Amino acid sequence: MKTAIVTDSNSNITQAEAKELGIKVIPMPFLIDGEQYFEDINLSQKEFYEKLTGDVQISTSQPSTYDVGEVWTELLKQYDKIVHIPMSSGLSETCNTLTHFAESEFKGKVYVIDNQRISITMRQSVLDAIKMADEGKTAEEIRDWLTDTKMLSSIYIMVDTLKYLKKGGRITPAVAMIGTLLKIKPVLQIQGFKLDQYAKVRKLAEAKKIMADALAHDLDTRFHALRQQGKMAIAIAHTQNDEEAEIFKAELEKRFPDLKVTRVDPLSLSISCHIGPGALACATFITY
Repeated sequence: MKTAIVTDSNSNITQAEAKELGIKVIPMPFLIDGEQYFEDINLSQKEFYEKLTGDVQISTSQPSTYDVGEVWTELLKQYDKIVHIPMSSGLSETCNTLTHFAESEFKGKVYVIDNQRISITMRQSVLDAIKMADEGKTAEEIRDWLTDTKMLSSIYIMVDTLKYLKKGGRITPAVAMIGTLLKIKPVLQIQGFKLDQYAKVRKLAEAKKIMADALAHDLDTRFHALRQQGKMAIAIAHTQNDEEAEIFKAELEKRFPDLKVTRVDPLSLSISCHIGPGALACATFITY
């Protein structure tokens, strides 16, 4: 039984990397001043931030079920079944839409996994699925493992500016104004579902300490046994903040010498459009 792996560009896996990995990556669509763009097809990271900081209207959208169906249909000519890993259902309706579509049109052939991941944690889920498929695991076995381990990750994100949280309606103009005056940098978290507030800081060094402390707490408590088994890893993400991301990587490697820092990646654009440039994030997650 051959199983194909499909994901979307929220996994931080580029189209070029997808070809190397032997998987399909569905590009996430964006509406920019009413015109549709597709991530890593006709919209690069550089072009996205140029438009975002230029104060154009940017909104995320779901992939067309027709387009996804075409990908699935083509893959099923070569594979017996498909495991499709979209972004978390807590952050987008894409997962629910594709789940219903698969059950009605591709039942028993396509499994859409609500793995509750995004960006660097989602990327790891895709790599784990590839490894399992290469080992000969069935689509059902891959589905079950991804579902059983879906909450075994944490993401912490420092937001450099309140502008985009205000623009997206996640905070009020008054709160944004006061926060800007006080130079507040919120630290947000994703624990499988929505983007929630974790802490408020004023300095980058303070934000990095709070995020590192949060990782340490998670690794010493709910992930303790998995850490002892060597199954946890760490990754860094950012939005146009490469230099600080590399510095943060070195700091986390020193603090957690028993854990591998697997990646330093740009955050997915679906998250970036809500938090803007200058953000810094870290995550810990299970690995297969």
